[in-house]
Amino acid sequence: MVTAKAHSNFALIKYWGKREEVLNLPAVGSISITLQEIFTISSLMFDKSLAQDMIEINGKAASPQEAQRVSSFIDLFRRLGKITAAVKVISRNNFPTGAGLASSASAFASLALAANQAANLNLTSSKLSELARMGSGSAARSIFGGFVEMKIGKRSDGSDSIAVPIAGKEFWDMHVLIAITSEKQKEIGSTVGMKMTAATSPYYPQWINTNQSDLKEMRHAIQNKDFEKLGELSELSCLKMHAVALSANPGLIYWNSATIDCMHAIRNLRKQNIPVYFTIDAGPQVKAICLKGDIPVIQAELKKIRGVKRIISSALGPDASILEDQL
Repeated sequence: MVTAKAHSNFALIKYWGKREEVLNLPAVGSISITLQEIFTISSLMFDKSLAQDMIEINGKAASPQEAQRVSSFIDLFRRLGKITAAVKVISRNNFPTGAGLASSASAFASLALAANQAANLNLTSSKLSELARMGSGSAARSIFGGFVEMKIGKRSDGSDSIAVPIAGKEFWDMHVLIAITSEKQKEIGSTVGMKMTAATSPYYPQWINTNQSDLKEMRHAIQNKDFEKLGELSELSCLKMHAVALSANPGLIYWNSATIDCMHAIRNLRKQNIPVYFTIDAGPQVKAICLKGDIPVIQAELKKIRGVKRIISSALGPDASILEDQL
């Protein structure tokens, strides 16, 4: 039994849309940060005595849909390792699943790392990122810690559509406060939402066209530790992503009232000269990007908002890793 831990990430420059579905290739590049405090731990073992794959997620047997998704992902490693045995998987998140906190990112990154070792493949981090992408587009980024860029790639086989590290978690003492406004799974998952957006939004082409300039500006902001520029770009990318999702038919509304109240609270804090910026993925949770010294005042303001159930505070997190202890 091999156990691996991978941390969730969220994009500063957003990923929304696929250019090819079978290989799960992104339509746009993205830049993300990996978080210390939210993660998935997965234990995995190939076992010839099993009649079929056994998959447990968060203490329960996986649903047929979840089990199929995980088994198909593990098949990638079985083929590479010429393994015919069934697999036993135990995977647990320490945060809400399917609620806009990139649970699939940390889950499939941890599975990739564990399957690589269990199958004795000795794959490079770049290859693991490529394979993790096949499970979940954002999982490619959770292989790495700190600041990470996901490349669109040009090759038809997807081998250059991988994540690459920009800077480690020690590079910049940035923090994130995550305002949890709902623990429920979202009704429309990201994969379905992306497909609907690409097929029906009149603004989707422009979303694609502005991506490269956003990426370039964000790289520069990170390299120069320009927090104001990083924050402005993060909010812009976030609002553009949700605007294009809202313009799908039917429109995709991932926010709730507390989400909007948090956004206004963060902008009001900036009027008080407190540097803090929001970003929101495909869900109702609000991530407040800030510097360490400003955490207490920001946290206090977010706690006042009706509908904020709890707040997770996190520094930047590390690369995915193998653990000695099993689940």
